[in-house]
Amino acid sequence: MKLGIHAYAWTSEWSNETLDLIDRVKSMGLDFIEIPLMRLDRFDAAAVRGRLEAAELDAVTSSALPLECDVTSDDPAVRARGREYLKACVRATAAIGARSFSGVIYSAHARALSRRPGGDDWRHAAEALVEAGELAEAEGVIIGIEPVNRYETFLVNTCSQALRLKEMTALDCVKIHLDTYHMNIEEKSFYDATVLAGDDLIHYHLCENDRGIPGTGLVDWDGVFSGLADIGYTGNAALESFVDITDNMNTWVWRQLAADGDTLLSEGIAFIRSMQEKYGL
Repeated sequence: MKLGIHAYAWTSEWSNETLDLIDRVKSMGLDFIEIPLMRLDRFDAAAVRGRLEAAELDAVTSSALPLECDVTSDDPAVRARGREYLKACVRATAAIGARSFSGVIYSAHARALSRRPGGDDWRHAAEALVEAGELAEAEGVIIGIEPVNRYETFLVNTCSQALRLKEMTALDCVKIHLDTYHMNIEEKSFYDATVLAGDDLIHYHLCENDRGIPGTGLVDWDGVFSGLADIGYTGNAALESFVDITDNMNTWVWRQLAADGDTLLSEGIAFIRSMQEKYGL
């Protein structure tokens, strides 16, 4: 299993001013950095790729659809804008030499409904992922559907729902991205959800139930890692925490989650490494 970290551990917005995080992740002995694509207007792919190559570090990307790019919107123009955004994210991912793009890419992040989702919601999401997925296949990029909790999406809350949406696309490049923070709310079992994802699992966010230091809360880490071991997982896993409230995505960080960011990361990485060793990952 390859271990990395999300750039949001240090910054609320990615830009050329944060390129030094690539070197910082490399110095920590991690395998990759996860780069958010929330601000494509400030994303300099050439600069990112150059820095990654100089540091000899891998990267993955992720995003969450903003309301104005909601691919499940009732407005065809909004859906079209969302599909173009997803394709732009795929192109940006390929441009930096990365091979994995995932996240809340099937409906607007934190959009609420006054009804339960229906067939049109699922159909619109699948159509968008097919369009983005066909480009991804051409660019050599894998797309990961990330189930998140009911307060952040109405559509895909569990691994089984993510698999349903994947199957609707009928594309091999569409896979699954799990996150322990959201699983703690929505899944009955960390182990069962992990095993259910199986060979379709390409990315895993390792977060405590309060987004604090992994190993200090309620997440069933033995269930997580025994599941990963049983499916022989060799893909990417990233620590994900948020340093602050952002202007480009709701993070709901209202209090200090650890003594400081460095403590959260150093102790979190040490704990995850110990679990990797325990389960042979």
